[in-house]
Amino acid sequence: MISLKRTDSTDKDFVELVALLNAHVAIKDGDMAPYYSQFNKIDMIRHVVVAYVEGKALGCGSVKAFDSTSMEVKRMYVRPEARGKGIASKVLEELETWTAELGFERSVLETGREFTEAVALYRKWGYTEIPNYGPYVGIAGSVCFEKML
Repeated sequence: MISLKRTDSTDKDFVELVALLNAHVAIKDGDMAPYYSQFNKIDMIRHVVVAYVEGKALGCGSVKAFDSTSMEVKRMYVRPEARGKGIASKVLEELETWTAELGFERSVLETGREFTEAVALYRKWGYTEIPNYGPYVGIAGSVCFEKML
C-alpha cells in the first residue's frame, strides 16, 4: 500500500530521491544538464510529497508558486524498481489536491520530450501541452504542460 507524506525540501528522503533523479536526468539531458539544473534547486520548497511502500521512500514530487494563480510541479521521481505501480499518479494527485487547497487554480510543469513515461503520465492526468514558458522558451528538448484544477 502506498502512503504519502506532506513535507518540505529539508526532508531527508526527498533529498535522497532528488539526488537519484539528478543522476538520472544528467545522463538523459547530456550537454543540457547544467542548463536545466539551475532551475531545479530544492532549497526553500515548502510543498513536497514523498511516497512510501512498506516504509521505503520510493517516489516524490513538489510544487512551488509559479504566479498568483498557478503552482509549478517540480522534481517528480519514482525509483526505477518501483515504476509502473501507480506511485507517480498518487504523488501527482496529492500535489494537485494540495495546490487546490492552497487556493491555486492551475498547475504547470516542464519536462523533457525524451522522458516519454513522464509525458504519458501528464497526458493521462489531463495535462495539455502549452507553449514553453520562462527559461524553456526556445528549448527544443523541453515540453510544457498545464492543467486547470
